[in-house]
Amino acid sequence: RWLYGKQFCLFYAFCGVLFGICSLSTLTLLSTVCCLKICFPAYGNRFKREHGQILIAFAWGYAAVFACSPLAHWGEYGAEPYGTACCIDWRSTNLNAVAMSYTIVLFVFCFIVPCGVIVTSYSLILVTVKESRKAVEQH
Repeated sequence: RWLYGKQFCLFYAFCGVLFGICSLSTLTLLSTVCCLKICFPAYGNRFKREHGQILIAFAWGYAAVFACSPLAHWGEYGAEPYGTACCIDWRSTNLNAVAMSYTIVLFVFCFIVPCGVIVTSYSLILVTVKESRKAVEQH
């Protein structure tokens, strides 16, 4: 069971969601920047340090919105089913329409969209590399 009390459970869950979403957001942005640099060099070569700093701030802000939402009562944090750790209270989605909406939005915007962007970015990179290889072989 969770031994450290409700407040530490909320903090633990908040940190898990914040760092998890920030990590996936950063990977999504990184794949997009790589795609721009390789597939669209006219735009990618304009990328500067300041752009990177803005993107990192955006990733943290994006993650913070979803991590703070259960603290503002859109979704809930609680003990995991085995009770040994805390995270999003998945059981509350069966009982509460607001928690269900949070889970759906979280699934779409923090899993489906980032994974779609990553797959699309790396697919475009593979296509570009394949086309470049063909062009080099022809010369």
